[in-house]
Amino acid sequence: MSRDPITDLLRDARTIAVIGLTGNELRPSHGVSSYMQQQGYRIIPINPKGEEVLGEKGYKSLRDIPEKVDIVDVFRRPDAVPGIVDEVIAFGSNGNGMPALWLQETVVHEEAAERARNAGIMVVMDHCILKEHRIRAGELQKTR
Repeated sequence: MSRDPITDLLRDARTIAVIGLTGNELRPSHGVSSYMQQQGYRIIPINPKGEEVLGEKGYKSLRDIPEKVDIVDVFRRPDAVPGIVDEVIAFGSNGNGMPALWLQETVVHEEAAERARNAGIMVVMDHCILKEHRIRAGELQKTR
């Protein structure tokens, strides 16, 4: 284990559920998810239509995913975060393991993040997962 919890998370994670990922290639969620997929992560799209994105089956809600998820990456407005925290807690308590919650840049909701932490969820807030991965790419390449 490193002394950096983000490095540990990115090294150990395999599957990332992306809330707000659509097929619109101009959206930041699409570019970030495409990059993470190219780095070897499995991406699971979550959007209101449940549409397939980046060749992966999409789901309307986190609760619809039938498999383990390591990170829930959020591309939504901050006011949506409390409900997302409820979903992450419910998802983790269903025997799938508790995923980490990653709130992208500008997605900040301190109260919901604290509630997630109190439920045992690792929270990364107001950071871009792509940028954080690039910063640590050399160290992560050694372990993937």
